[in-house]
Amino acid sequence: MVLEWTMEKVKRSNEEISGLCLGLSLLLHAGVGIGDGLSLLAEEETKPDFRALLSHMAQEVDAGTPLAAAVREAGCFPLYACGLLEMGEQTGRTEETLRALARHYDDRARLDRRLRAALLYPAVLLLIMLAVIVVLLARVLPVFNDVYADLGGRLSGLAGGLLSLGRWLDGAMPALCVLLALIVILLALFAACLPFRNRVLSWWRKNWGDKGVSRKLNTARFAQSLSMGLSSGLPLEEAISLSAKLLDDTPSAKARCVDCLSRLEQGEPLAQAIGASGLLPPPQCRLLELGLRGGSGDAAMEEIARHLTEESELALEEKIGQVEPTLVIVTSVLVGLILLSVMLPLMHIMSAIG
Repeated sequence: MVLEWTMEKVKRSNEEISGLCLGLSLLLHAGVGIGDGLSLLAEEETKPDFRALLSHMAQEVDAGTPLAAAVREAGCFPLYACGLLEMGEQTGRTEETLRALARHYDDRARLDRRLRAALLYPAVLLLIMLAVIVVLLARVLPVFNDVYADLGGRLSGLAGGLLSLGRWLDGAMPALCVLLALIVILLALFAACLPFRNRVLSWWRKNWGDKGVSRKLNTARFAQSLSMGLSSGLPLEEAISLSAKLLDDTPSAKARCVDCLSRLEQGEPLAQAIGASGLLPPPQCRLLELGLRGGSGDAAMEEIARHLTEESELALEEKIGQVEPTLVIVTSVLVGLILLSVMLPLMHIMSAIG
């Protein structure tokens, strides 16, 4: 058991967290205790490491440990989920909190899948296009050069420069093959290995994770977590503080949360504080303010989160839609220039001979 427990320190995926929270919420709704619910989920789990983790948590809960403390002690779950569970237990809304967490991490898992597709497909397409260009330069151009030599001419100008580049690429082919193999391995690791993918995405978010489409995705993540916090009965300030933990890997986005909390402490109205800090767009701030005035702030925030999520996903799809044709057009133009630079001189020579 010690060996199995040591292996369990790996962070769990969004799909696993969502499934665990959803299963526990359904069992709690049916009147099953948390410890028994964890045991039942462990019996149904097919992954040995996750089964061992659930069994250990069930033992902890049966021994009197609160669910939030058992989850935190496991060290495999996000701090945001631990904090929200703790607040849910304190307010007597554990079932609602688990249901909200299940929705939240299911949305995050779906968005992560879209991000992987957005990153992987253009990368693979680019590799294929580059391979075509390298083959043209390193293998096809020398054939045309031989034809020109037989006709008493030679490639010059752009075609001659491309031929020199092709010869250099042909000499560097072993190194290029090794580099290509490394890139393919990295892409496969990114697609299949969760820890490696998390490290890459974390590095990306720290450096470029708050610009353009990434900024919209961060705003949607914040809105989703804030909606979940409000629906679980958290005070607004506490919900914003917990939501900031989701943005730990994006310093500038987390700084906006800190700025918003500072403004709230200074007595600024909610809509003004959130809008001035840039956490939500102005129209969504006004909608949230109207919802809070009408006593339906959680419903308004849920609608805001849904709208921002759809908007960010649409922006992501548009960006992907721009990348793919751009790659095709650029590489097609390059291939066309290579062929024209070779075929036009050849046509002149054939015309002179004829």
